[in-house]
Amino acid sequence: MPTDQSGSLGFRESLRESRGLSKGALVLSTWFGAGLIPGAPGTFGTLFGTPLVLVMWHLPALYAIALVVLFVLLAVWSSAMSQNILAEKDPSRVVIDEVSGFLLTLLLLAPSLFSLVAGFVLFRIFDILKPFPIRRIEKVGGGWGVVVDDLVAGVYANLCLRLIAFAFKLG
Repeated sequence: MPTDQSGSLGFRESLRESRGLSKGALVLSTWFGAGLIPGAPGTFGTLFGTPLVLVMWHLPALYAIALVVLFVLLAVWSSAMSQNILAEKDPSRVVIDEVSGFLLTLLLLAPSLFSLVAGFVLFRIFDILKPFPIRRIEKVGGGWGVVVDDLVAGVYANLCLRLIAFAFKLG
């Protein structure tokens, strides 16, 4: 295991040294490298989650819910594995949690460009500002600790989108 785990060099060394499920967890948790983009990895992770949102919007409701549940479980697993491999708590390069939160933001909403853009903006605002009780929930350990705060931000964003749609008679 590399001694410098703090930067992308440590990540690349960890990825190179990893095999099988460990390598898969690192690739998934960075959402295929989106989390390695410097500057705003969480924003890029959310943005790179858009194709999965578009797929979800084409599924019947029950399948969309199943997709989100299975994806959240995958996010928890890959986040926990990556934390262990990288020897870091909630590494910023791990962005699968943002993808999970973004999916939840747009779950069971009418597909539209407005929903996509407003959902993206609202989710990022809630994820960054972490209003009550998100910051407190973030203290949960392991993979759940990485993912749950983003799920709550996704619920907040989803509810806001529903209120906007109701108030302005959208969708």
